[in-house]
Amino acid sequence: MARRNTYREDEVLETPFDYHHLLRAFVYIKKYLGLMIFALILSAIGGITGLYGPKITRKALDVAIPQGDKTMLFTLVGLLCGTFILSIIFTTIRSRIMINVSQNIIYDIRKDIFEHLQKLPFQYYDDRPHGKILIRVVNYVNSVSDMLSNGLINVVLEIMNLVFIVIFMFSEDVKLSLVVLAGVPILAIFMFWIKEKQRKAWQQVSNKNSNLNAYLQENIVGARITQMFAREEENAETFAELCDRCRTTWFKAVMYSNTVWPGIDNISVWVRAAVFIVGLIFMGQGQVSLGVIVAITSYAARFWQPIMNLGNIFNNFINNIAYLERIFETLDEPVTVCDAEGAVEMPEIKGDVTFENVTFAYEEGKDVLKNVSFEVKAGESVALVGPTGAGKSTIVNLISRFYNVGQGRVLIDGQDIANVQLHTLRSQMGIMLQDSFIFSGTIEDNIRYGKLDATTEEIIKASKTVCADDFINRFTDGYQTEVKERGSLLSQGQKQLISFARTLLSNPAILVLDEATSSIDVQTEKALQQGLNAMLQGRTSFIIAHRLSTIKNCDKIMYVDQGGIVECGSHDELIAKKGYYYKLYTAQMDDIA
Repeated sequence: MARRNTYREDEVLETPFDYHHLLRAFVYIKKYLGLMIFALILSAIGGITGLYGPKITRKALDVAIPQGDKTMLFTLVGLLCGTFILSIIFTTIRSRIMINVSQNIIYDIRKDIFEHLQKLPFQYYDDRPHGKILIRVVNYVNSVSDMLSNGLINVVLEIMNLVFIVIFMFSEDVKLSLVVLAGVPILAIFMFWIKEKQRKAWQQVSNKNSNLNAYLQENIVGARITQMFAREEENAETFAELCDRCRTTWFKAVMYSNTVWPGIDNISVWVRAAVFIVGLIFMGQGQVSLGVIVAITSYAARFWQPIMNLGNIFNNFINNIAYLERIFETLDEPVTVCDAEGAVEMPEIKGDVTFENVTFAYEEGKDVLKNVSFEVKAGESVALVGPTGAGKSTIVNLISRFYNVGQGRVLIDGQDIANVQLHTLRSQMGIMLQDSFIFSGTIEDNIRYGKLDATTEEIIKASKTVCADDFINRFTDGYQTEVKERGSLLSQGQKQLISFARTLLSNPAILVLDEATSSIDVQTEKALQQGLNAMLQGRTSFIIAHRLSTIKNCDKIMYVDQGGIVECGSHDELIAKKGYYYKLYTAQMDDIA
């Protein structure tokens, strides 16, 4: 039930829009500024060409038709058609240019977000549902790209159109033009009123979609568990609730958005009505002609069109503000585990590992490790045992520097790993986790992940060493067998054997096995033991295992509990001591018996 509440809670979105985000967005725009300016020029030329239409119409009504000049009339009709054709040509070219720019901006933003996500520490992924991360990389980027390309170009273009329309309109008649402009203050008041309501409404839509996406992603991954525990109805109820919240907030946001263009349209209609009324009065006084009234009315319609377009752009702009904020929020997420200033390259690792008074907490004030100190010599095999949550995995994660220590130091070969380049450290380490992750692709590609330049012969040798070659060759396509997302075609044991081969292929100096054989049957594990011994030979190794029979031959066994190492020694020494390890070992042997 608590898990369901995670997705019913909202992210904090009620923050005022920071215009600094728009300035940052220009980083992605400036690369294509030349193309965008060219597109703007084409649009401006097309727009100006189209503005000669009302002047041509006025001349036809006031000159050509009254004089019965057919030649002039057909010439004016030809010119009118020409303005439309030129406008269409320029608009088409501009559209193609901006499609290219928009897709390039999508590529650039996605690339930056993905590269940043690759550098973020484990803590970031521990604290967030993966679906909420995914929606930012895919949906949000798609949404803001058009705003950053066409949106900004259209803002400039529509403002230019307004200026040119006003110039052309005033060149026809000043008094009637002022009647048109009288509607602008009314529009300004209307837009100011609706702006903030729109922004908050679309922020809520962003939030609800994020929650829905996160819940959906988790349930797709956990579909088997759902069916095992017959949770289909309860999950469907939660999903329906999240969908309903998305629908409700979307309707509310759309209600505000759909208020913009009818509001502008109503103002436009009343202004044109006023132009007709005032124009007819002036016409009766002999101050204007019918052609001028028609021309001004035409310009009035055109005057409100860019304003309506600006309203729609503004509408879209407000809709995407929340997405832009979330994208930059992700990019601003600090990379807390990174190379320190002046970090040096890690020399070839021999394998000495030292913890000096290490204290660590995932949450402030809740220490998992407290002043932990120990030394491991190069080539030694160390087993970490103890109750769940005692800090065994934390210790090996700190050796790999997946987290920063709170206090103290972790040294490898006497070198503080906080001062070395992460890549040169981790490239010399091999880590096998309980949850063996398999990527989409072939089995060979998954094994080669540990050493990208490995030959096929090296891959097969590593697979034979860890007893994976037999089951791989039972597949029709052998090593070229395509495995789906997360290795859905493979059993957990097969995934672990492939992970073993991947780790062995990387030839690590320090090896970490975190419950690495938990999903392998006893018979396979016995066959694998010879390969494991070959892997451990000459390497410093840290092994976390609940199956104590597998770690009896380790050089050291550390019992982790109460935030530290409460016992340390060989299997025989700890059995003779009859302490924590002895109780754990004898209890497990009794269960087996």
